[in-house]
Amino acid sequence: MQIKPLANGSIRCALAAFALLYSFSAWPARAQAIKAGDLVISQAWSRATPGGAKIGGGYLIIENRGSAPDRLMGASADIAAKVQVHEMTMKDGVMTMRPLEKGVTIEPGKTVKLAPGGDHLMLFDLKSPLKQGEKLPVTLEFERAGKVKISLEVQGVGAQGPAADSDGKMQMKGMPEHSGKM
Repeated sequence: MQIKPLANGSIRCALAAFALLYSFSAWPARAQAIKAGDLVISQAWSRATPGGAKIGGGYLIIENRGSAPDRLMGASADIAAKVQVHEMTMKDGVMTMRPLEKGVTIEPGKTVKLAPGGDHLMLFDLKSPLKQGEKLPVTLEFERAGKVKISLEVQGVGAQGPAADSDGKMQMKGMPEHSGKM
């Protein structure tokens, strides 16, 4: 059997394919959605904090698939002395943050997104910094669904979201989004 050398173009194609496959395997795993009664909780994440930081944030998506409203009343985490549901607003160029004493209502058939720049979880008096790659256990407290244990996937300090977009599709920076069948 005689082996023929690959042409330069074939080698480049093979290397490009290998690099693309390797980049898919290097992405962080996407957390599974959690079902609690009529609620589905997904994309739970946080940002890493610098050493000495005493506060952190938590972000997630809550979908109500039921016929009655539910309300996220609060949360707790072993790593923080206190966790509150917070609102962040901008008015006349001034950012204001305050706890939502009555929590956040998730109406039937609706989805609520806790995200940077809006409603979010605020973790106070952190016992240690949040480190990228860690999973941070948090217990959410709902009016109807009760206590629900989740894990926030800690992303990088400047992260804008979890490793997957809202449809659960992985995206690469600089690459166009593809839809439809392949």
